[in-house]
Amino acid sequence: MAHGLASLVASGTKAWLDSVDPDLVRSAIADGATGATSNPVIISDLIKTGRFNDSLPSLIAAGKDDAAIAWTLVDELVTHAQGAFLDTWKKTGGNDGWVSFELDPLLEDPANGLSEDERVARYVELGTFWSAGQCNRMIKVPATPAGIRALEPLAAAGVPLNVTLIFTKPQYIRARDSVWKGAVKRASLDSFKSVYSVFVSRIDVYTEQHVPDLSPAAQGMLAIVNAKRVWAANHAFWKTHPTPLQQEIIFASTGVKQKGLDACTYVSALAGDGIQTNPPATTQAAAEPSRTFSRQVDTMPPAAVLAELDAKVDMQHLEEVLMREGVEKFVTPQKALLALIASHRAAIAAKV
Repeated sequence: MAHGLASLVASGTKAWLDSVDPDLVRSAIADGATGATSNPVIISDLIKTGRFNDSLPSLIAAGKDDAAIAWTLVDELVTHAQGAFLDTWKKTGGNDGWVSFELDPLLEDPANGLSEDERVARYVELGTFWSAGQCNRMIKVPATPAGIRALEPLAAAGVPLNVTLIFTKPQYIRARDSVWKGAVKRASLDSFKSVYSVFVSRIDVYTEQHVPDLSPAAQGMLAIVNAKRVWAANHAFWKTHPTPLQQEIIFASTGVKQKGLDACTYVSALAGDGIQTNPPATTQAAAEPSRTFSRQVDTMPPAAVLAELDAKVDMQHLEEVLMREGVEKFVTPQKALLALIASHRAAIAAKV
């Protein structure tokens, strides 16, 4: 394991790979990764490499439409990654070694015209379908109004959950409470597992754009403060509601977006507990031999900085803006994936 990553893991952080590319999975495990997650961009990138050039014609010949092909490929890649992390899942008794499977982002596409009730029903239907018979597959559901409503029935049905697109503490609480309401309906909590993905870097992009009058000491600090507050709320809740397995925070979107910032700004500030799904470039920077990490996740900036952030930032507006942008970034890659498959279909048909 590279020295920097070994230091990060030693601090108490779990490292999950933000990809299910089989080549990256192998190298990530060697570097200490203990889980993985998937999304449409990952699948599209793999198609572009030509990895599926042999299988796409047979899937098309079998009569599958573009969406069915996309989900066949996702299922194949996630299943492969599950196999790679299965030993970790077994050794930890189901506490680690998970691979997240993202449900259809197009459920949140306004163009589909689905009502909230219809979206809830589809999340529950798809979540139970894609988790059936799987041991270390975690179902990823967005913290939209429909997604949050779907969490209770999914948790009650025994589905392991990764709640994604979380930007604020109130949003996290709504999601967590829905999960817990479902979990307590189960006959046993022995296999109950949930994680909550709080997005980090987009928070600081928001303050740069919407709260430019923050002082130099406060500008660029809200992402870290917000993530730590969500982590603390999660830690406090499960301390009073103990379960056999850990219910954890994932620090997601940890790649810096501002010029001049160290690549490991967020990695370092959030080290010490929880899970980090760092993008490849951030992981590479964290692996540098000169890097060392220590527990910082429960260390806050000065009180004056916290007071300024609380006084100047409208967190409700932040949630509304980032959720609107987040849903768009959730939907657009899925449409691009389907368009990519359609282009391959047309190219294959042109050769016939």
